[in-house]
Amino acid sequence: MLKAYMWLTFCVVVWGSNFVFGKMLVQDFSPALLTMLRLFFIVLLLAGLSAYKKHLKRVKKADFLAVFSLGVIGVFINQWSFFVGLQTADPTTSALILATTPILTGFLAAIFLKEKLTIRMLAGSFVAIIGIYFVVTKGNLSSLQIDKGLIWIVVTMVTFAIMIIMTRVLSQRIDPLTITLYSNVVGFIVSIPFAFLLDTPLRISFEIPDWAFLIGTAVVVHGIATLIWNNNIRHVDASKASILSNLEPFVAMIMGLVLLYKPITGVELLGALFIVGGVVLSTYQRKKQYNRTVSSK
Repeated sequence: MLKAYMWLTFCVVVWGSNFVFGKMLVQDFSPALLTMLRLFFIVLLLAGLSAYKKHLKRVKKADFLAVFSLGVIGVFINQWSFFVGLQTADPTTSALILATTPILTGFLAAIFLKEKLTIRMLAGSFVAIIGIYFVVTKGNLSSLQIDKGLIWIVVTMVTFAIMIIMTRVLSQRIDPLTITLYSNVVGFIVSIPFAFLLDTPLRISFEIPDWAFLIGTAVVVHGIATLIWNNNIRHVDASKASILSNLEPFVAMIMGLVLLYKPITGVELLGALFIVGGVVLSTYQRKKQYNRTVSSK
């Protein structure tokens, strides 16, 4: 049990650090090109894993449009908007905004999957919004000036929530590895022309350390960490694991301090507490409701 928690904590540290890693990478690679390159190495990893497990399966024609849409929205646009946003957005603020994804997912699930929308979810959403307002305004509540990069981070959050809903629906008919592989293949193919159309000027580093950093973060963040999480999540209580995942913004704060020398402000800590508290408040009731539904069947 302790070993499982250690591995899950490692995953949270990796995912939380990805905001700072992304901020560093966009200094050397333009966003669309970076998206294409990252997806290329992620696809190589997933294809190699599928071949090793002898798990290469075809997608039915009836599911092709859904998988294609998932690849465009949940993979390509999600990844590209993330890197575009990090060109100017603060990585800690970005992490805090993306931490509210479970709340938006809950609302989308209520609309499209007919899941129940509770008072607790609405209250948690209100608390999280207060936290976002604190973070975005930097404590100056009289003026609201939003960095354009944060708008793209919001797009990242929305596409991530859509990806979760679409994956949840598709997973009823297709296994997760197949969904992940084919959606990333679609995302990579779509990213190829946009890498040359969207980036003006096109920026690419020719330094070996920069490429090693790009490949390493792509493989570790989107490949190894995900596999470790999925392998160890079954050994621990789901509610405790979800609390661990809410620590990502705090990891982003610490990594920003260590790697980017960005000080942690009191306003950021206060906003983070409101946001994480709101997310926990919202998702707790959904889990409780789910357990009651399962036990009644």
